[in-house]
This record gives sequence, structure tokens and C-alpha cells, in this order.
Amino acid sequence: MKIAVMGGTFDPIHNGHLIVAEYVRTSLKLDKVVFIPSGVHPFKNNKNITEGKKRLDILSLAIKSNEYFDISAMEINREGITYTIDTIKELKKIYKEDEVYFIIGSDIIFEIEKWKGFEELVGLCKFILLYRPGKNEDKIENRIEELKKLYGLEFTRVEAPLIEISSTEIRERVKEDLSIKYLVPEIVEDYIYKHKLYSGEIVNG
Repeated sequence: MKIAVMGGTFDPIHNGHLIVAEYVRTSLKLDKVVFIPSGVHPFKNNKNITEGKKRLDILSLAIKSNEYFDISAMEINREGITYTIDTIKELKKIYKEDEVYFIIGSDIIFEIEKWKGFEELVGLCKFILLYRPGKNEDKIENRIEELKKLYGLEFTRVEAPLIEISSTEIRERVKEDLSIKYLVPEIVEDYIYKHKLYSGEIVNG
């Protein structure tokens, strides 16, 4: 099987995430996309992130109508800071005979060498790069060539649609009592209001 991992805080997951994941799945004929909400992130302030159980609940609701989408709580259940290398190693134990891909945005390639176990990671999984021609295209192309020369790292590129929705925007709109209809699935919208998420202090990230 060909399995892709889509990681992120997902606080909350929104229609932009879902559209991109489905676009990647169908473009590359993947068998499954596994959403893995982050635990304690090494590069972010985790102080104001919604508790893991609620983010998992939201994700489960958002993906339940797509049989090709799955979810894993492995990062939320892991103690301490969660690193991608540990997640991929854990996945490789589950999907021993399968090809594992990791979906990243083009902005990530400028800091990917800072990741713990980066060179080992390159040998364990393949990378899918969400690529938007025209947006810093020369800079991205140069960086791709640099990573290929230094580490033999190659990317499978997918020209994903540009969906300018952010979780931060959704949280702020809830805080300001503005509509989030069509930004998230209706079932997620209902959950957010039922559990009074994001109605307090505006969080960052």
C-alpha cells in the first residue's frame, strides 16, 4: 500500500486541510492518508493548544465520511516532545511492507535540516511536497536542488490548490462571534459551538 502522513496541530482541522489531503490522495493514487495531530511540538509554543482529546474528536468527525482517511493518536499519546522521526519509525512498525510518504508544505524545506534525525528520516520515508508554482518558485527550486545534492532527498510534487484558510483565522472568528460556516465541515462547526471551543482568549499558532 501507499500511505501518506498528514501531520499538524489541527486546532481545528478545516476544509483546507481536507481538500488538500484528498487532492494529494487522488493525484498520487494513495491507498490511505493518515492524519496525525501533533503532541508537544518542538518548534511551537504549546501553551494555548486545545487539549488532544478534543482535537482528536474534531478530526474523527471531519474525516468519517472518507473511507480513505484514517487518524492516529500516536503523537498525542506520546510523552514529552514529539518528533517526526519517532512518528515515522512507529508507523514503519505498523506498515512494515508499505510505502510511507510524509506530506509537507514548500515552506518546510527551508528548515527541514533542523529536524531531529533528519538524515535517518530521509531513508525511512518519501516526501510529498505541496507545491505552488509562482510563489517563490526560484527560491524553492534552488532549495530542492540543494537538498538533492546534499542528501539525495527527492520530492514527489503535487500542485495543490491554494486554499487560504487557517486554523488561527477560525479561532479568531469564533472568538469574535463571526460565522465559520463553509470554513470547516458542518459537523465540526457544531462540535466547536457545543463545546464552546475558541470562545475565550485568542490563541496563536
